Amino acid sequence: MKSQALRFSLIAAAVMVACALSATAAAQGEGDFSGNVPAPVDQPYAGMLTVNVDLTDAGKRIFRSHETIPVKPGAVTLFYPKWIPGEHAPSGPVSNVSGLIIRANGKQLPWRRDLRDMYAIHVDVPQDANQLDLEFEFLSPGEGEGSNFGASVSTSPDLVDMEFNQVAFYPAGYYTRQIQIQPTVQLPQGWQFGSAMEVDSQSGSTIHFKPLSFNNFVDSPLIAGSHFNRVDLTPKGGAAVHLNVVGDSAKAVKLTDKQLEQQRNVVAQTNYLFGAHHYSHYDFLLTLSDHTGHFGLEHHQSSDDRLPEDFFTDDDMHLVAASLMPHEMVHSWNGKFRRPADLWTPNFNVPMQDDLLWVYEGLTDYWCGILTARAGLWTPDQYRDSMANIAGAMTYRTGRAWRSLQDTADAAPLTYYGSESWINWIRDTDFYPEGQLLWLDVDTKIRELSNGKHSLDDFAHAFYGMDNGSYVTKTYNFDDVINTLNQVQPFDWAKFLRDRLDYTGNELPEHGIERGGWKLVFNDTPNAEEKAYEGIRHGLNMAYSLGLIVDQKGRIGDVQWNGPAFKAGLVPNLTIVAVNGRDFSSDALKDAVTAAKTSSAPIELLVKNVDVYSTVKVDYHDGLRYPHLVRADGKDLLGDILKPRSK
Repeated sequence: MKSQALRFSLIAAAVMVACALSATAAAQGEGDFSGNVPAPVDQPYAGMLTVNVDLTDAGKRIFRSHETIPVKPGAVTLFYPKWIPGEHAPSGPVSNVSGLIIRANGKQLPWRRDLRDMYAIHVDVPQDANQLDLEFEFLSPGEGEGSNFGASVSTSPDLVDMEFNQVAFYPAGYYTRQIQIQPTVQLPQGWQFGSAMEVDSQSGSTIHFKPLSFNNFVDSPLIAGSHFNRVDLTPKGGAAVHLNVVGDSAKAVKLTDKQLEQQRNVVAQTNYLFGAHHYSHYDFLLTLSDHTGHFGLEHHQSSDDRLPEDFFTDDDMHLVAASLMPHEMVHSWNGKFRRPADLWTPNFNVPMQDDLLWVYEGLTDYWCGILTARAGLWTPDQYRDSMANIAGAMTYRTGRAWRSLQDTADAAPLTYYGSESWINWIRDTDFYPEGQLLWLDVDTKIRELSNGKHSLDDFAHAFYGMDNGSYVTKTYNFDDVINTLNQVQPFDWAKFLRDRLDYTGNELPEHGIERGGWKLVFNDTPNAEEKAYEGIRHGLNMAYSLGLIVDQKGRIGDVQWNGPAFKAGLVPNLTIVAVNGRDFSSDALKDAVTAAKTSSAPIELLVKNVDVYSTVKVDYHDGLRYPHLVRADGKDLLGDILKPRSK
């Protein structure tokens, strides 16, 4: 017994020594690579970062970065930006970073990735060093790779669209507004560029920009290319605004006189709406290419707008994409200057919360449609076609049975990168389209309660129209929105909004279209916007009839949950091979749906699931159905909303 007790004592002592040694090693930074990340503090970072981005191989999708970071000796943690404002998800494309070499005094240093946070790396700085030199490549995705924002295709042989969060690390432990950086960019010979950053000097194709905060650095993307056009959109008496365009051809970047006037109207009408601006200058950065991703991303003094090459040369494309740039410009006020408190973070690696995206994105989407019409990019009929398509889609949103509009905002970090199938059942990012209907409901209610004396334009002035010229962010919460609405027009706005945001069921809870003097109807003729979409996509939207969406090759993109196609056994990603015994085509499917209206026979589809073929019979007989808005009784409040402002 005595010897066994002694043995246990020796073992216990050995364990204690091992634990002590482990603790000592951890304190010295040896082997501690899990969660040892300093919290951010709001104080200036000592010294200035520099970054030199070599884009001479941008056409080959390689961005080379050389960065210097002033440091003190000891353990240092570096962050790669993870939560990029406007992307609403942890989307920083860290997996595209390669070849990372860190040196101090010319000597390569070992580094380790944090085991809990893949966006953090740890490095020990030698006692005789005061600067880290980083070299790495950002391998921009090629066609068929990536999907959203920074992980999207952003180059072609003739152009590049770069977000600076892709090419820089920053020291942990500080608010990023307190970190200064000076960028330099090297472009291919002869390329021109656009950015909201201010140029310090330029030598040939090398541009040295003025120092700025790391916040504004990430918030200031750059476009460049061999086909470039820059036009002035500055409103009379206002801050400078320019449209910078790069494209895959010289023809693509040219605007007609009418298009130029319309874009100038966008700027003027937006400034009229808010009554103040929050930028020292503003740059639209428009990329027109069929070889890049297509989306928009807001920034405080610029917008990253990416559209197909024929945006200015094809009437249908111009119609369906006209509202993108107004949307992103509105974000300078709604999302950048005024921002939900939980979407403001001290750096780019603190998680964001998206519960107020129905204001941030939904209200922006509402105003962008209004401004597109007020600026003359859309006629009132074209605006109503857009709203008809939104109202039709939201009326048929089967997922409302289980998911509220509020949850579509709460779950944005999931849905932005979620499935592209079952959109009607998952509800995806419905805070955009249903957000338009929600705020039309608010606008028409204000106009009704005030007998036309007040409108949501008054809310725009009250909520965003202060501190002219300032772009220091002012945060808000739900109560701030409610209080400002009550200043414009007293009402129980909290209940009004919560009744709609939290609703689950089968009915569309918004009624702004009806209150605006119009109503939603369906007939067998596509409206003008839907015709344009069909011409561009070469597919069919049969969500309101068969209950599916199909492309020109017969691939099913979405199926209405519990709709006719679903009940027959069809699901997304199947391929329709034949319709009633004949080869599939869009016209063949439309003809079959039309014929079934006067027949009791089901529509017979030969369907391919991977390599298995089957016959599906869809028992549907109500013909083609497309949404439209038609006049109803009462005042035409919708017409009043669309009238351009003169001041």
